[in-house]
Amino acid sequence: MAISSICVKQLGQLFALPRGRVRQRAKFVTMGPKVASAMSPSSSVLRAVLNPRSVAIIGASESSQKFGGRVMNFIVKHGFKGTVLPINPGSPTILGFRAYPGISDAPGPIDVALLAVPGAQIAPTIEACGKAGVKACVVLTADFAEIGADGAARQDELVRIAHRHGMRLIGPNCLGFINPGLRLALTSSVALAIEPMPAGSIGLVSQSGSLMAALISHAQDLGSGFSAAVSVGNQADLEICDFIEYFLDDPATKAICAYIEGLKDGARFLALAARCRDARKPLLVVKAGRSDAGANITRSHTASLAGSDAAWTAACRKHAVVLLDDPEALIQCADFLVRFGAPGGEGIAAMSPSGGTIAVTADRIAAAGLRLAQLSASTQRKLHEIVPATRPANPLDVGGLAREQGLASAGACYELLADDPDTAAVLIVVATTPQLDDKVRLWAELALARGKPTAILLTPGTLVDSSRANLRELHCPYTNRMDDALRVLTAAIEYGKALNAPAEKTVLPAGFGAVAAFTAPAAELTESETKQLLGLAGVAATPERHARSAAEAVAAARATGYPVALKLISRTLTHKSDVGGVQLDLRNNDAVAAAWQRVADNVAKLEPGAALECVVQPMITGGIELIIGSQWDAQFGAIVMVGAGGTWAEILRDTQCALAPLTPRRALEMVQQLRIWPMLAGSRGQPRADIDKLVDVIVRASWLAATLGPRLAELDINPLLVRPTGQGAIALDARATLQPPQGATSKASS
Repeated sequence: MAISSICVKQLGQLFALPRGRVRQRAKFVTMGPKVASAMSPSSSVLRAVLNPRSVAIIGASESSQKFGGRVMNFIVKHGFKGTVLPINPGSPTILGFRAYPGISDAPGPIDVALLAVPGAQIAPTIEACGKAGVKACVVLTADFAEIGADGAARQDELVRIAHRHGMRLIGPNCLGFINPGLRLALTSSVALAIEPMPAGSIGLVSQSGSLMAALISHAQDLGSGFSAAVSVGNQADLEICDFIEYFLDDPATKAICAYIEGLKDGARFLALAARCRDARKPLLVVKAGRSDAGANITRSHTASLAGSDAAWTAACRKHAVVLLDDPEALIQCADFLVRFGAPGGEGIAAMSPSGGTIAVTADRIAAAGLRLAQLSASTQRKLHEIVPATRPANPLDVGGLAREQGLASAGACYELLADDPDTAAVLIVVATTPQLDDKVRLWAELALARGKPTAILLTPGTLVDSSRANLRELHCPYTNRMDDALRVLTAAIEYGKALNAPAEKTVLPAGFGAVAAFTAPAAELTESETKQLLGLAGVAATPERHARSAAEAVAAARATGYPVALKLISRTLTHKSDVGGVQLDLRNNDAVAAAWQRVADNVAKLEPGAALECVVQPMITGGIELIIGSQWDAQFGAIVMVGAGGTWAEILRDTQCALAPLTPRRALEMVQQLRIWPMLAGSRGQPRADIDKLVDVIVRASWLAATLGPRLAELDINPLLVRPTGQGAIALDARATLQPPQGATSKASS
């Protein structure tokens, strides 16, 4: 599977909308290039948009049952101190503010106008805003690109009108934005009925307005908050990357959260992600539509194995983007990283006042793939001066201590665990215990004072509401479920590892032949042609002899030496094993002749009258079969994949993907993350595989993909037989799809 069928189809879907959501899928119909490229925003432009001194509400009213009315009520409720200009031809005043019949009647300058008017009025209203010198419009109104081509055309016209006047748009089909620092809620979402507006240092940009609103409410519950939160809707003009760039340059924003359904510019997203990594400003993302339920498996194994989010995951991993699968976790993880920073290692020290809870916690930490810290002898000795020596030191049960010692001992135990050299983060699982509120407050104060990454999990229900209030007052992160706590710790530790990974420069491997000049007679390369290409990249492949008749096959087998394999050569029947086109372990002339006939009969059923061609290859055994593939993604470039191979590849689905080209260190990491790594490492007395050669092949395949770029649509080496240490690795079979060089015409198309 070259990050192919599933990769070609799935990687191509990385920027599509979730299945079954027709309106949302249409939401991201892209604008024509002239519209999209007319204006390039800068952080200074967005600074004026998100920090306005004056706002106009077009469609304003006093009724909270109307969009414009809710916006006005929220502006009053939260106390925005800037200039408020309600626009309504039928009302002289609205909620104590002087109202104006039209935007041209309102005094300027006007930084932002929010439009809450019917769709038919949007275009002329934007025209009027442009003439009035408004800097930006927020368009709440829906029924544009999200309803199809006609809506997309009307949406493009809105952008053209705005850009003609040097004006920017947020939306349409959005819920606006909030700026808690200005006490400005320029949104119609009922979530802003809350008070006060949750202020903090997280920047949020979301393609879903309702999800933005839910996260605002969730942040208030956790005691967290935002520097700003923006709903971008259809991204007709200003889009997700514009706001990520703004938050990156905004000193008030310490972490950036994004809910993404589709990107307009993957390359720009990666460049911004790299800047976030270098600035050590966390970028956390939930990407919708990552699964590929119901997708058809197309030509290659790589596609079907890599999964729909292969390119997305690989790209984000390279640039330390924190990928999450739950929107609430965006805020929880961002809050944790803002308060504590990234852990400097992987060891977790856990404690609880409940022995049963400790047992469950140990199991859950292991199941999450996390590692308990290996406490030093000194730490363990000091802990057992406080708790009975019969208790394990990590996870630590701090329950049942004498009341007069309980609070001080609980604090001392935390300090000892937190200060151990192998402790990167502490997990405190709060259960019912005497002095509960006092202990939780003490643990939080110690964690914040030390700056030690600490996840506090409050397992009781309403019993600990007072502790929750205390933690919000202290601005200390907490969670209410074990799943959330472990998700936060996992994400934070992975982020820390990504930040601290050594910088390595990719180097073209030695013996890399004239790959760029390689040509083929058709886009779909045969096994033989693909092996020629691999040879130019320095990847060894099985020798072969061609045959066009049974007699030629027998002669080829005798020249090769028994045992041999007989394999079909076809541009159309790509899964040779599935159609009976692979005959193995043939040990004499009669076996080869019979095998030829079987292949001929099988092909005749599928392609009557087709000329038959096969290759004869020596049988090579004694190793572990892997698959290595590559896929070209239009936005992220070349993606390389490695996984368990052979006929079980798509059943085991044990793969890892990364952006090409790779360093040897990154290639080795991919191999070590496979579930079959113990087999490769030589478990249960089996010989260790030639890991160095495997890494070399992966690196060379990645450079092959990077060198050919979009010409190499996909590559499948399946299987690559990795033999014991010192015996190398060899491609037993391979397929590729190669496009002609730009400006050239292939023989197949001529």
